[in-house]
Amino acid sequence: MKSIQEIKSEFEKAPEDERSDLFKMYETDERKGVQALIARFKKIEEKAAQERLRMYEMFSYERQYRSEGLICGIDEAGRGPLAGPVVAGAVVLPDNCDILYLNDSKQLTPAKRESLYDIIMEKAVAVGIGYCSAERIDEINILQATYEAMREAVSKLSVKPQIFLNDAVTIPGIEGKQVPIIKGDAKSASIAAASIVAKVTRDRLMEKYDAILPGYDFKSNKGYGSKSHIEAIKQLGPSPIHRHSFIGHFV
Repeated sequence: MKSIQEIKSEFEKAPEDERSDLFKMYETDERKGVQALIARFKKIEEKAAQERLRMYEMFSYERQYRSEGLICGIDEAGRGPLAGPVVAGAVVLPDNCDILYLNDSKQLTPAKRESLYDIIMEKAVAVGIGYCSAERIDEINILQATYEAMREAVSKLSVKPQIFLNDAVTIPGIEGKQVPIIKGDAKSASIAAASIVAKVTRDRLMEKYDAILPGYDFKSNKGYGSKSHIEAIKQLGPSPIHRHSFIGHFV
């Protein structure tokens, strides 16, 4: 008779589509440990089924517009911080995309965002990333800077989409059909993927700035206006990556 640890290892190594066979194999094993394992992995299967259903809904816009051409999701990260650039992501996912857990990047843990970032970069048809510096934000305002970063992200794609799914905005100067979706990063898989790419890219950049510009704790606050960040601005003055149009009432 196999030990409970051996059975546990079988469940852990088995692909999802083979676990049902294991459930049948061990359902007559009366050991409490085995029955607890079956209950645990059935719960995992149930959660996975719920996630697949959620992701089916997340691809509803992609299914709606697929017949009109190649679809690109666009989103940004960093419109609100006091420092650092605004970063935009543009992502074209494959039609048969099987990535799970795509969501508004703000709803994901940093570790989950990092994991999904790697999966997106591996499986996407194309990814483009655009930046607009703090200096440029001060020059043209945050909305226009966001549009500029989005246009740059689209220009860096290796393919030419015909449909753009955007998180609530219509971007000037983009050639193709645009579909603005309110809270799109929680409703469209393509926009969610762009949200994750933009967020992870910007967070990594702010962590690098933390090493170059110590004292503002960019590694933790990512440039957002935390209490300690505001105090650092008052004590140290603005850094080269602070948005002067955002911090005028602090300095």
